Amino acid sequence: MLRYRGIIWLSALAAFVAAPLAAQPVLDATGPRPGHSTHGDAFNEGPRQRAYLMSGVGHVEFPITTTASGAQAFFNQGVAQLHGFWYFEAERSFRQVAALDAQSAMAHWGLAMANINNTRRAKEFIKKAVALKPAASPRERLWIDALAALYSDELKDAKARQKAHIDQLTAISEKFPDDIEAKAFLALKIWMDGEKISPSRPYTEVEKILKPLLAAHPEHPAHHYRVHLWDYRDAKQAVENAAACGPAADGIAHMWHMPGHVYSRLHRYADAAWQQEASARVDHAHTMRDRVLPDQIHNYAHNNEWLTRDLSHVGRVRDAIALAKNMIELPRIPQISKGTNATGSYSVSKTSSHAYGRTHLLALLNNYELWNELIALAQTPYLAPAAKDTEDQVKIAKSLAKAYFSLGRTNEGQQQLALLEKTLALERAKQLPKPAPAPATNAPVNAPAKTATKSPSPTNRQQQLESASAEARTYAALAAGNTTNALAHLAKAKDLSKDELARLHLALGDKTKAEQLALEAVKSATNQIRHLATYIHILQQSGKTQPARDAFQKLREQAAHADLDLPLLARLAPLAKDLDLPADWRAKRIPAADLGPRPPLDSLGPFRWQPSPAPEWSLPDSKGRTLSLAQFRGRPIVLLFYLGAGCPHCVEQLNIFAPANADFAKLGITVIGVSTDTADGLKATFAKTTLGSAFPFPLVSDPSLSAFKSYRAYDDFEQMPLHGTFLIDAEGRVRWQDISYQPFQQVDFLLEEAQRLLSLNKPAAVAPPLAKPAPRFGKPGS
Repeated sequence: MLRYRGIIWLSALAAFVAAPLAAQPVLDATGPRPGHSTHGDAFNEGPRQRAYLMSGVGHVEFPITTTASGAQAFFNQGVAQLHGFWYFEAERSFRQVAALDAQSAMAHWGLAMANINNTRRAKEFIKKAVALKPAASPRERLWIDALAALYSDELKDAKARQKAHIDQLTAISEKFPDDIEAKAFLALKIWMDGEKISPSRPYTEVEKILKPLLAAHPEHPAHHYRVHLWDYRDAKQAVENAAACGPAADGIAHMWHMPGHVYSRLHRYADAAWQQEASARVDHAHTMRDRVLPDQIHNYAHNNEWLTRDLSHVGRVRDAIALAKNMIELPRIPQISKGTNATGSYSVSKTSSHAYGRTHLLALLNNYELWNELIALAQTPYLAPAAKDTEDQVKIAKSLAKAYFSLGRTNEGQQQLALLEKTLALERAKQLPKPAPAPATNAPVNAPAKTATKSPSPTNRQQQLESASAEARTYAALAAGNTTNALAHLAKAKDLSKDELARLHLALGDKTKAEQLALEAVKSATNQIRHLATYIHILQQSGKTQPARDAFQKLREQAAHADLDLPLLARLAPLAKDLDLPADWRAKRIPAADLGPRPPLDSLGPFRWQPSPAPEWSLPDSKGRTLSLAQFRGRPIVLLFYLGAGCPHCVEQLNIFAPANADFAKLGITVIGVSTDTADGLKATFAKTTLGSAFPFPLVSDPSLSAFKSYRAYDDFEQMPLHGTFLIDAEGRVRWQDISYQPFQQVDFLLEEAQRLLSLNKPAAVAPPLAKPAPRFGKPGS
């Protein structure tokens, strides 16, 4: 029975606490800096909080040499998580093995495997595995040698390393023919690297391995690999694996996600959306339960941005909008690009949830002509133009111009058009040729005159602005009833989709061109209701009643879960009435016969992410007063967990935040430092302020580390506190966090992020249900 991935706690954790990997390091000049691992730089990053045994990760057996209670179970779990590409949690599981058995070479092999996307760390981990190899079994040594070959410094050529790795995995598989995991990982590596060695190799060799493996072990998570194998080449080959992938490890989000690739390639968007929604829900349950930022999860943002597209394709636009807004609400993870943590510039990845959310929210509102919603959201942090991003400003201004002109609010439309024209003029000015320099006074009389620099070709930026301006002017001319100007501007608008072009040509009175474009859009976007609905409307307006009726019957099936209040579909209500259909004209969708078992979506987790409640704390300051989280209910706070006055980087962090205290106060935010020092020891921190007086925010004492542990600013494996920075809103929810081996010092980002997050709509205490019931499909006949 599924219910948000149950937790299985074993006595192994008690053994782990009794036998930590290492005691808290002594803070001296020769040892690692506070918060840094005693085992090397590779251990600084990644999860540093203990693992627990999870249900729903799939069943694998990979025996290793160990006498530590529970180590084998965590190792098996880590291998299962590797099969689901859940690398963050796989590393945690292998760290747990190392904590239970510090001499386990295979624990470090697993850590290297979990860092497949981080060569630097993987090399450090496999070196430790090699160093511990003498105590391993002959079989384990083969596994370690195979992975060491992939990261060998002796083989300089990448193809040679990949071939050596595959060859050694092949040898393991042949020597131990009953080893399922050897076959599974060999298939994975041939798929990943085999094509680099021989273009035709992966498909034939992987099929020879996976087909008999899965026939003999139909519940093994290697279904995931066969989905990847055929994803881009021939998706229909993997339909059976798509059905089995999620159920094979239903607690790993990516195992639900990958079948969505198959169904999307086959234009089965409703089935794809179900898979991707299942993936999102599993990720949400995990991140909310274990206090992990969503964008720390491999492929989380990718899954959700694709889900918004597939929801759009089937007309579940309200759900797509809700998800896109939720992606914008997520805490962003800054990328510090230059300088130190404190002085470096920062940015947010264009493939982050936040960036994807804004992109898709704007596209949904434009594509479905939800002009009032667009205008309203542009006045909020969801779509307010980014202050430092002129490209974003142009997109918003163009969209707003179209919205205002479409609603007849021409004055406001002209204001947005003026913004576009001003930006375009500035860009054109940058491209003007420089004037010829004046001749020198001592130049020879017969010296040839220098001509002005030739005018350069328009930049991509200028071309984008030209197109955006033309697009907005098209809508302005239509609003004014000037079809001649509208047609002229439309010819210069280069970024319009075919279905929008079709609607505009219909508005211009060219029904033939409109129908042609709409049909082209339908053919290029199989089973996507937006394009088909546009085509039907144009047929209807062109007096082609029977073709419109025939196409409408197809739409009824494709729009089984569509929002009927969308302008695009509401236009078709008269056609439905002519066909004597009810107001809800959608056809009932019959589940495909090739789907696997599908649990109720609500059992997997919430549709949208919500921030977790902040743990309560009550701690003394240097004057004996007690401060607590409860005291600040109704006011947001920033907590700076620092490692005492003896930590130079911590003191540096406090001195960076001190001058910004007034800026936080303007946002209504109280900054509080939480120290590992005793209450008396706090005085040593106050003495290190660079302001010439005490720090402008309170410091509290937590020598027992109870608050550090409850906020997970603690390395369970090495039994040491970590640096932590937390933004807690007025309702007592953690809206943003950074837990690391080094203190977070990018105060400008945190100010910006705090203002953004706290100005968004307040999240509900419990994840709200979908606007309407999501489709629930069980296995046929179940």
